[in-house]
Amino acid sequence: MKLSEREIVGSGFRYPIELHEDFVGLSEKLSSLKKVSHIFVLTNREIAGIYEKYITKELKNTSIPFSFIYLKAGEKNKHIDRVKKVYQQLIAEEADRNAVIVAFGGGVVGDFAGFIAATYQRGIRFVQVPTTLLASVDSSVGGKVAVNVDSGKNMVGAFYQPEFVFAPLFTLSTLPKKEWSCGIAEVVKHTFLDGGLFLETLSKRKRSDFYEKSDTVRYAIEESVRVKASIVAEDERESGLRAVLNLGHTTGHAIESLTAYKKYSHGEAVSVGLVTALLLSKSILGFSETNFQTAISMMNQLELPTDLDEKPELVLQHMEHDKKKDGNTLKFVLLQDFGKPKFGVPVERKMILEILKLHKGMKLNG
Repeated sequence: MKLSEREIVGSGFRYPIELHEDFVGLSEKLSSLKKVSHIFVLTNREIAGIYEKYITKELKNTSIPFSFIYLKAGEKNKHIDRVKKVYQQLIAEEADRNAVIVAFGGGVVGDFAGFIAATYQRGIRFVQVPTTLLASVDSSVGGKVAVNVDSGKNMVGAFYQPEFVFAPLFTLSTLPKKEWSCGIAEVVKHTFLDGGLFLETLSKRKRSDFYEKSDTVRYAIEESVRVKASIVAEDERESGLRAVLNLGHTTGHAIESLTAYKKYSHGEAVSVGLVTALLLSKSILGFSETNFQTAISMMNQLELPTDLDEKPELVLQHMEHDKKKDGNTLKFVLLQDFGKPKFGVPVERKMILEILKLHKGMKLNG
């Protein structure tokens, strides 16, 4: 059953983002696409082991042939080295320009499948079927697709919009705690960017309020999609405003890279990165101490990591691989206030290191 729908509209693109209880209705959506020659479901074996029988049953309701392509689970497998094997499978199965890729999984699968779709035969259609909270609130929306290289995350990618996003909340029932943290961290990021009622409402919630059938989860997804869709609609290719969605990501990506994507989930790293961004916001833009404490209290209530455990010098070293480096400065997204982000704020190496050391010395987890 469809629970809600929001449309994302930008310059040259328009597509729906739908929340559903389960997979029912996916076949109808796919059948509505014109001239589909073959459906390729790109997923990982972990997800397939739980849900492949359900999605197979749904796809059989179409008259379109379909196949599965399996990616190994984990961020380290969203690597450019994995791309060749997928291209070869598509070629072996005679995938043409009318083939459609279904990205069935979390953010790693969505990013990777979108990159394949954007580049195979100069671009074929794809759809997003996110199975995690993170993918539902963030990576499935907006059309940023990418793969990692040895020296950095998402360094090779494209802006490529899906035909639609179909989010079955049923799949959240099997998420481990780490994956819930991933999604909740991005929801919190969206509340900081938006401020107002969204922030006020989520600041009253506890971690136990987040489960697959809860009103809180539906509200968090719907509002996060609203925030992200409004930003992407104005700036699809991150030439300006869209950069605010990187709040917390400069430090977060550095921590992920430093720890070889093994110690932290993406959302956990971003959560720690949000604190660094808030500390920089206090020092540079006058973000208030009251707001800082509100943010930390909210993150603690939601059981998100806030402490920096890595060596500041090493974090800074990995930051310098970031796409936002400019000479001796790195550009950050910071907050003047909740709901008032500022992007492209240049911060010198010396100050970044000072703030990282300050963060390292603080014990913020409740």
